Amino acid sequence: MARRYTLPIPFGWYGVAFSEELPAGQVRVLRYVGRELVAFRTESGQACVVDAWCPHLGAHLGHGGEVVGEHIRCPFHHWEFDGEGACRKVPYAKRIPARVTRPGSGLYAYPTVEKNGVVWTWYHPDRAAPSFDVVEYEELVSDEWTDYRHYDWVVDAAVQETAENAADAAHFAYVHQSREVPVGEIVLDGPRRRADFPSKVPAMNPDGSLDDTGTRWRESHLHTANNGPGQTWQRFTGLFDTVMLGLITPMREDQLHMRFAFKQRKGMSEAQQVMANALVEIVSSQVEQDIPIWNNKIYQPAPRLCDGDGPIAEFRRWFRQFYTDDEIARSDLAASP
Repeated sequence: MARRYTLPIPFGWYGVAFSEELPAGQVRVLRYVGRELVAFRTESGQACVVDAWCPHLGAHLGHGGEVVGEHIRCPFHHWEFDGEGACRKVPYAKRIPARVTRPGSGLYAYPTVEKNGVVWTWYHPDRAAPSFDVVEYEELVSDEWTDYRHYDWVVDAAVQETAENAADAAHFAYVHQSREVPVGEIVLDGPRRRADFPSKVPAMNPDGSLDDTGTRWRESHLHTANNGPGQTWQRFTGLFDTVMLGLITPMREDQLHMRFAFKQRKGMSEAQQVMANALVEIVSSQVEQDIPIWNNKIYQPAPRLCDGDGPIAEFRRWFRQFYTDDEIARSDLAASP
């Protein structure tokens, strides 16, 4: 069957595991960005991500490989590599080949940081160094907020296709049955995109119940942000406090792993908790409403847009910065606005 589009994998930071999923001494197989990868955490606690195949004779480090101190050891001949991909030990060799002892010369090691309780890995098709940083959010590491509550999906679509939903205002009414199409101020700032969507909601009484007189109101806000293609963020304020971190990680060009992780402020009233939990279920159900469309749609490089669609063309222009010029020239992106 012909491919539905030729969108490449955009470069950026991608969440490959939550910190709790990679305890010290563990090796974890990953299949992201169209490659076989291995994540491991050294005995001192450093998270590392490297290509999976040993440069010696090709064994997969994720199947029988072990963490030894600060190194990962190949199961085949016990060559050991550090977190920068340099070979540090060959137990039966008198001299380690010089071409595998420099960082990245043995195994390719992906730039990796750990923030917000997530292990983030930088991907670039030309293996260029990171051009922006992962954004840290205080709520995600504060003791005043609950632990993460996770939702996971595998979607047969490109990263740009799912990300574009944020700019597609009209679909909220027709896919998600929203009573209002969201309207808010959008700010584009280099690799970051943020928006604020205000609304009016009933005021809350001292006992935590909602005012039903129709005379007292308070402002509620949905704050959203993107940091490159792989890190998304939402915060809901007003009636209750809930935050969501979205990990959008490509498995290959036409498939991605979507993970939403929610936290709620501790100490909310029972009524606030009920509303916050309902919101989490609504957001996750909306993703499941979108998935059948994402799984079967094509990418229209030159869509016929109308005035109620939302800033889709503007979003596409912003998103192009995460592709190289060569990728744009070889793909459907060449005809995009």
